[in-house]
Amino acid sequence: MRRQVLLFISFLSLSSVAGQVSYSIPEEMAKGSLIGNIAQDLGLDRKRLTSGKARIFTGDSAEHIELNSERGVLLIKEKIDREALCGQTTPCALHFQIILENPMEFYTVVVEITDINDNTPVFEKTDMKFKISESAVIGAKFLLERALDPDVGMNSLQSYYLTKTENFVLKLKDQPDGEKIVEMVLQKPLDREKAEEIFLVLTAVDGGEPNLSGTAQIHVTVLDANDNAPVFTKTVYKATITENAPKGTVITRVTASDADKGSNSKITYSISNTAADVRDMFEIHEINGDLILKSSVDYEK
Repeated sequence: MRRQVLLFISFLSLSSVAGQVSYSIPEEMAKGSLIGNIAQDLGLDRKRLTSGKARIFTGDSAEHIELNSERGVLLIKEKIDREALCGQTTPCALHFQIILENPMEFYTVVVEITDINDNTPVFEKTDMKFKISESAVIGAKFLLERALDPDVGMNSLQSYYLTKTENFVLKLKDQPDGEKIVEMVLQKPLDREKAEEIFLVLTAVDGGEPNLSGTAQIHVTVLDANDNAPVFTKTVYKATITENAPKGTVITRVTASDADKGSNSKITYSISNTAADVRDMFEIHEINGDLILKSSVDYEK
């Protein structure tokens, strides 16, 4: 029992958690910009910072912030890119400690990095081409590529707009992950004799102030052949995989059919309309529709 008491007293003499302070700053502040007066906010004399050899401890993370002990302030050490630091994770914050000696004290500091609208929506595929028969039925749907915007909240991608056209209308479907499926829907029959080609512009707009936008071109070639679009047996395929599954694992199989005859009924499968890192993780057999694990998956990510 005596040994336990001595150890406990020794621990108390080595460390003391004295307080915590939080700040909120926008990303992309210039190097040397002021974050806050840490001495004042913690109720410390600036002399205590210098005599106590005050320093910042960040653990394994990189140091984006520096302490000026003489002035008693926190400054931007390197410009912070919120997207590079946290990706789509919100809130985005830096956590670190300020350590003083003689006596030793620890102060916890949290700096939240808020998003600014510094990214424009971008289409990975800026030129979409479709071959559509003039006999295509009203309501026929054509999947369009989505745009990507690494900003978050209102600064992220909010909506899409299609060039005004009498033949097509834009339809958006909200997904559980917050993304949108973008479809071009035929609302008036195509007439090849009137127009063999139709050129449209798809615009993606974010919600920033001012808002930013990106565009993609849509080229529709009107065919006079009586063809049909492939139809999947399911509108949504669901599958489960463990994070220790080996590369090459077949996750599920998708199947589609085409009512056309001959070469027009030949179907090939491909993965599109998703982020590049997802396509790096999975691949699909273009003939039989097997969805295959291409690289390892990490449940925590």
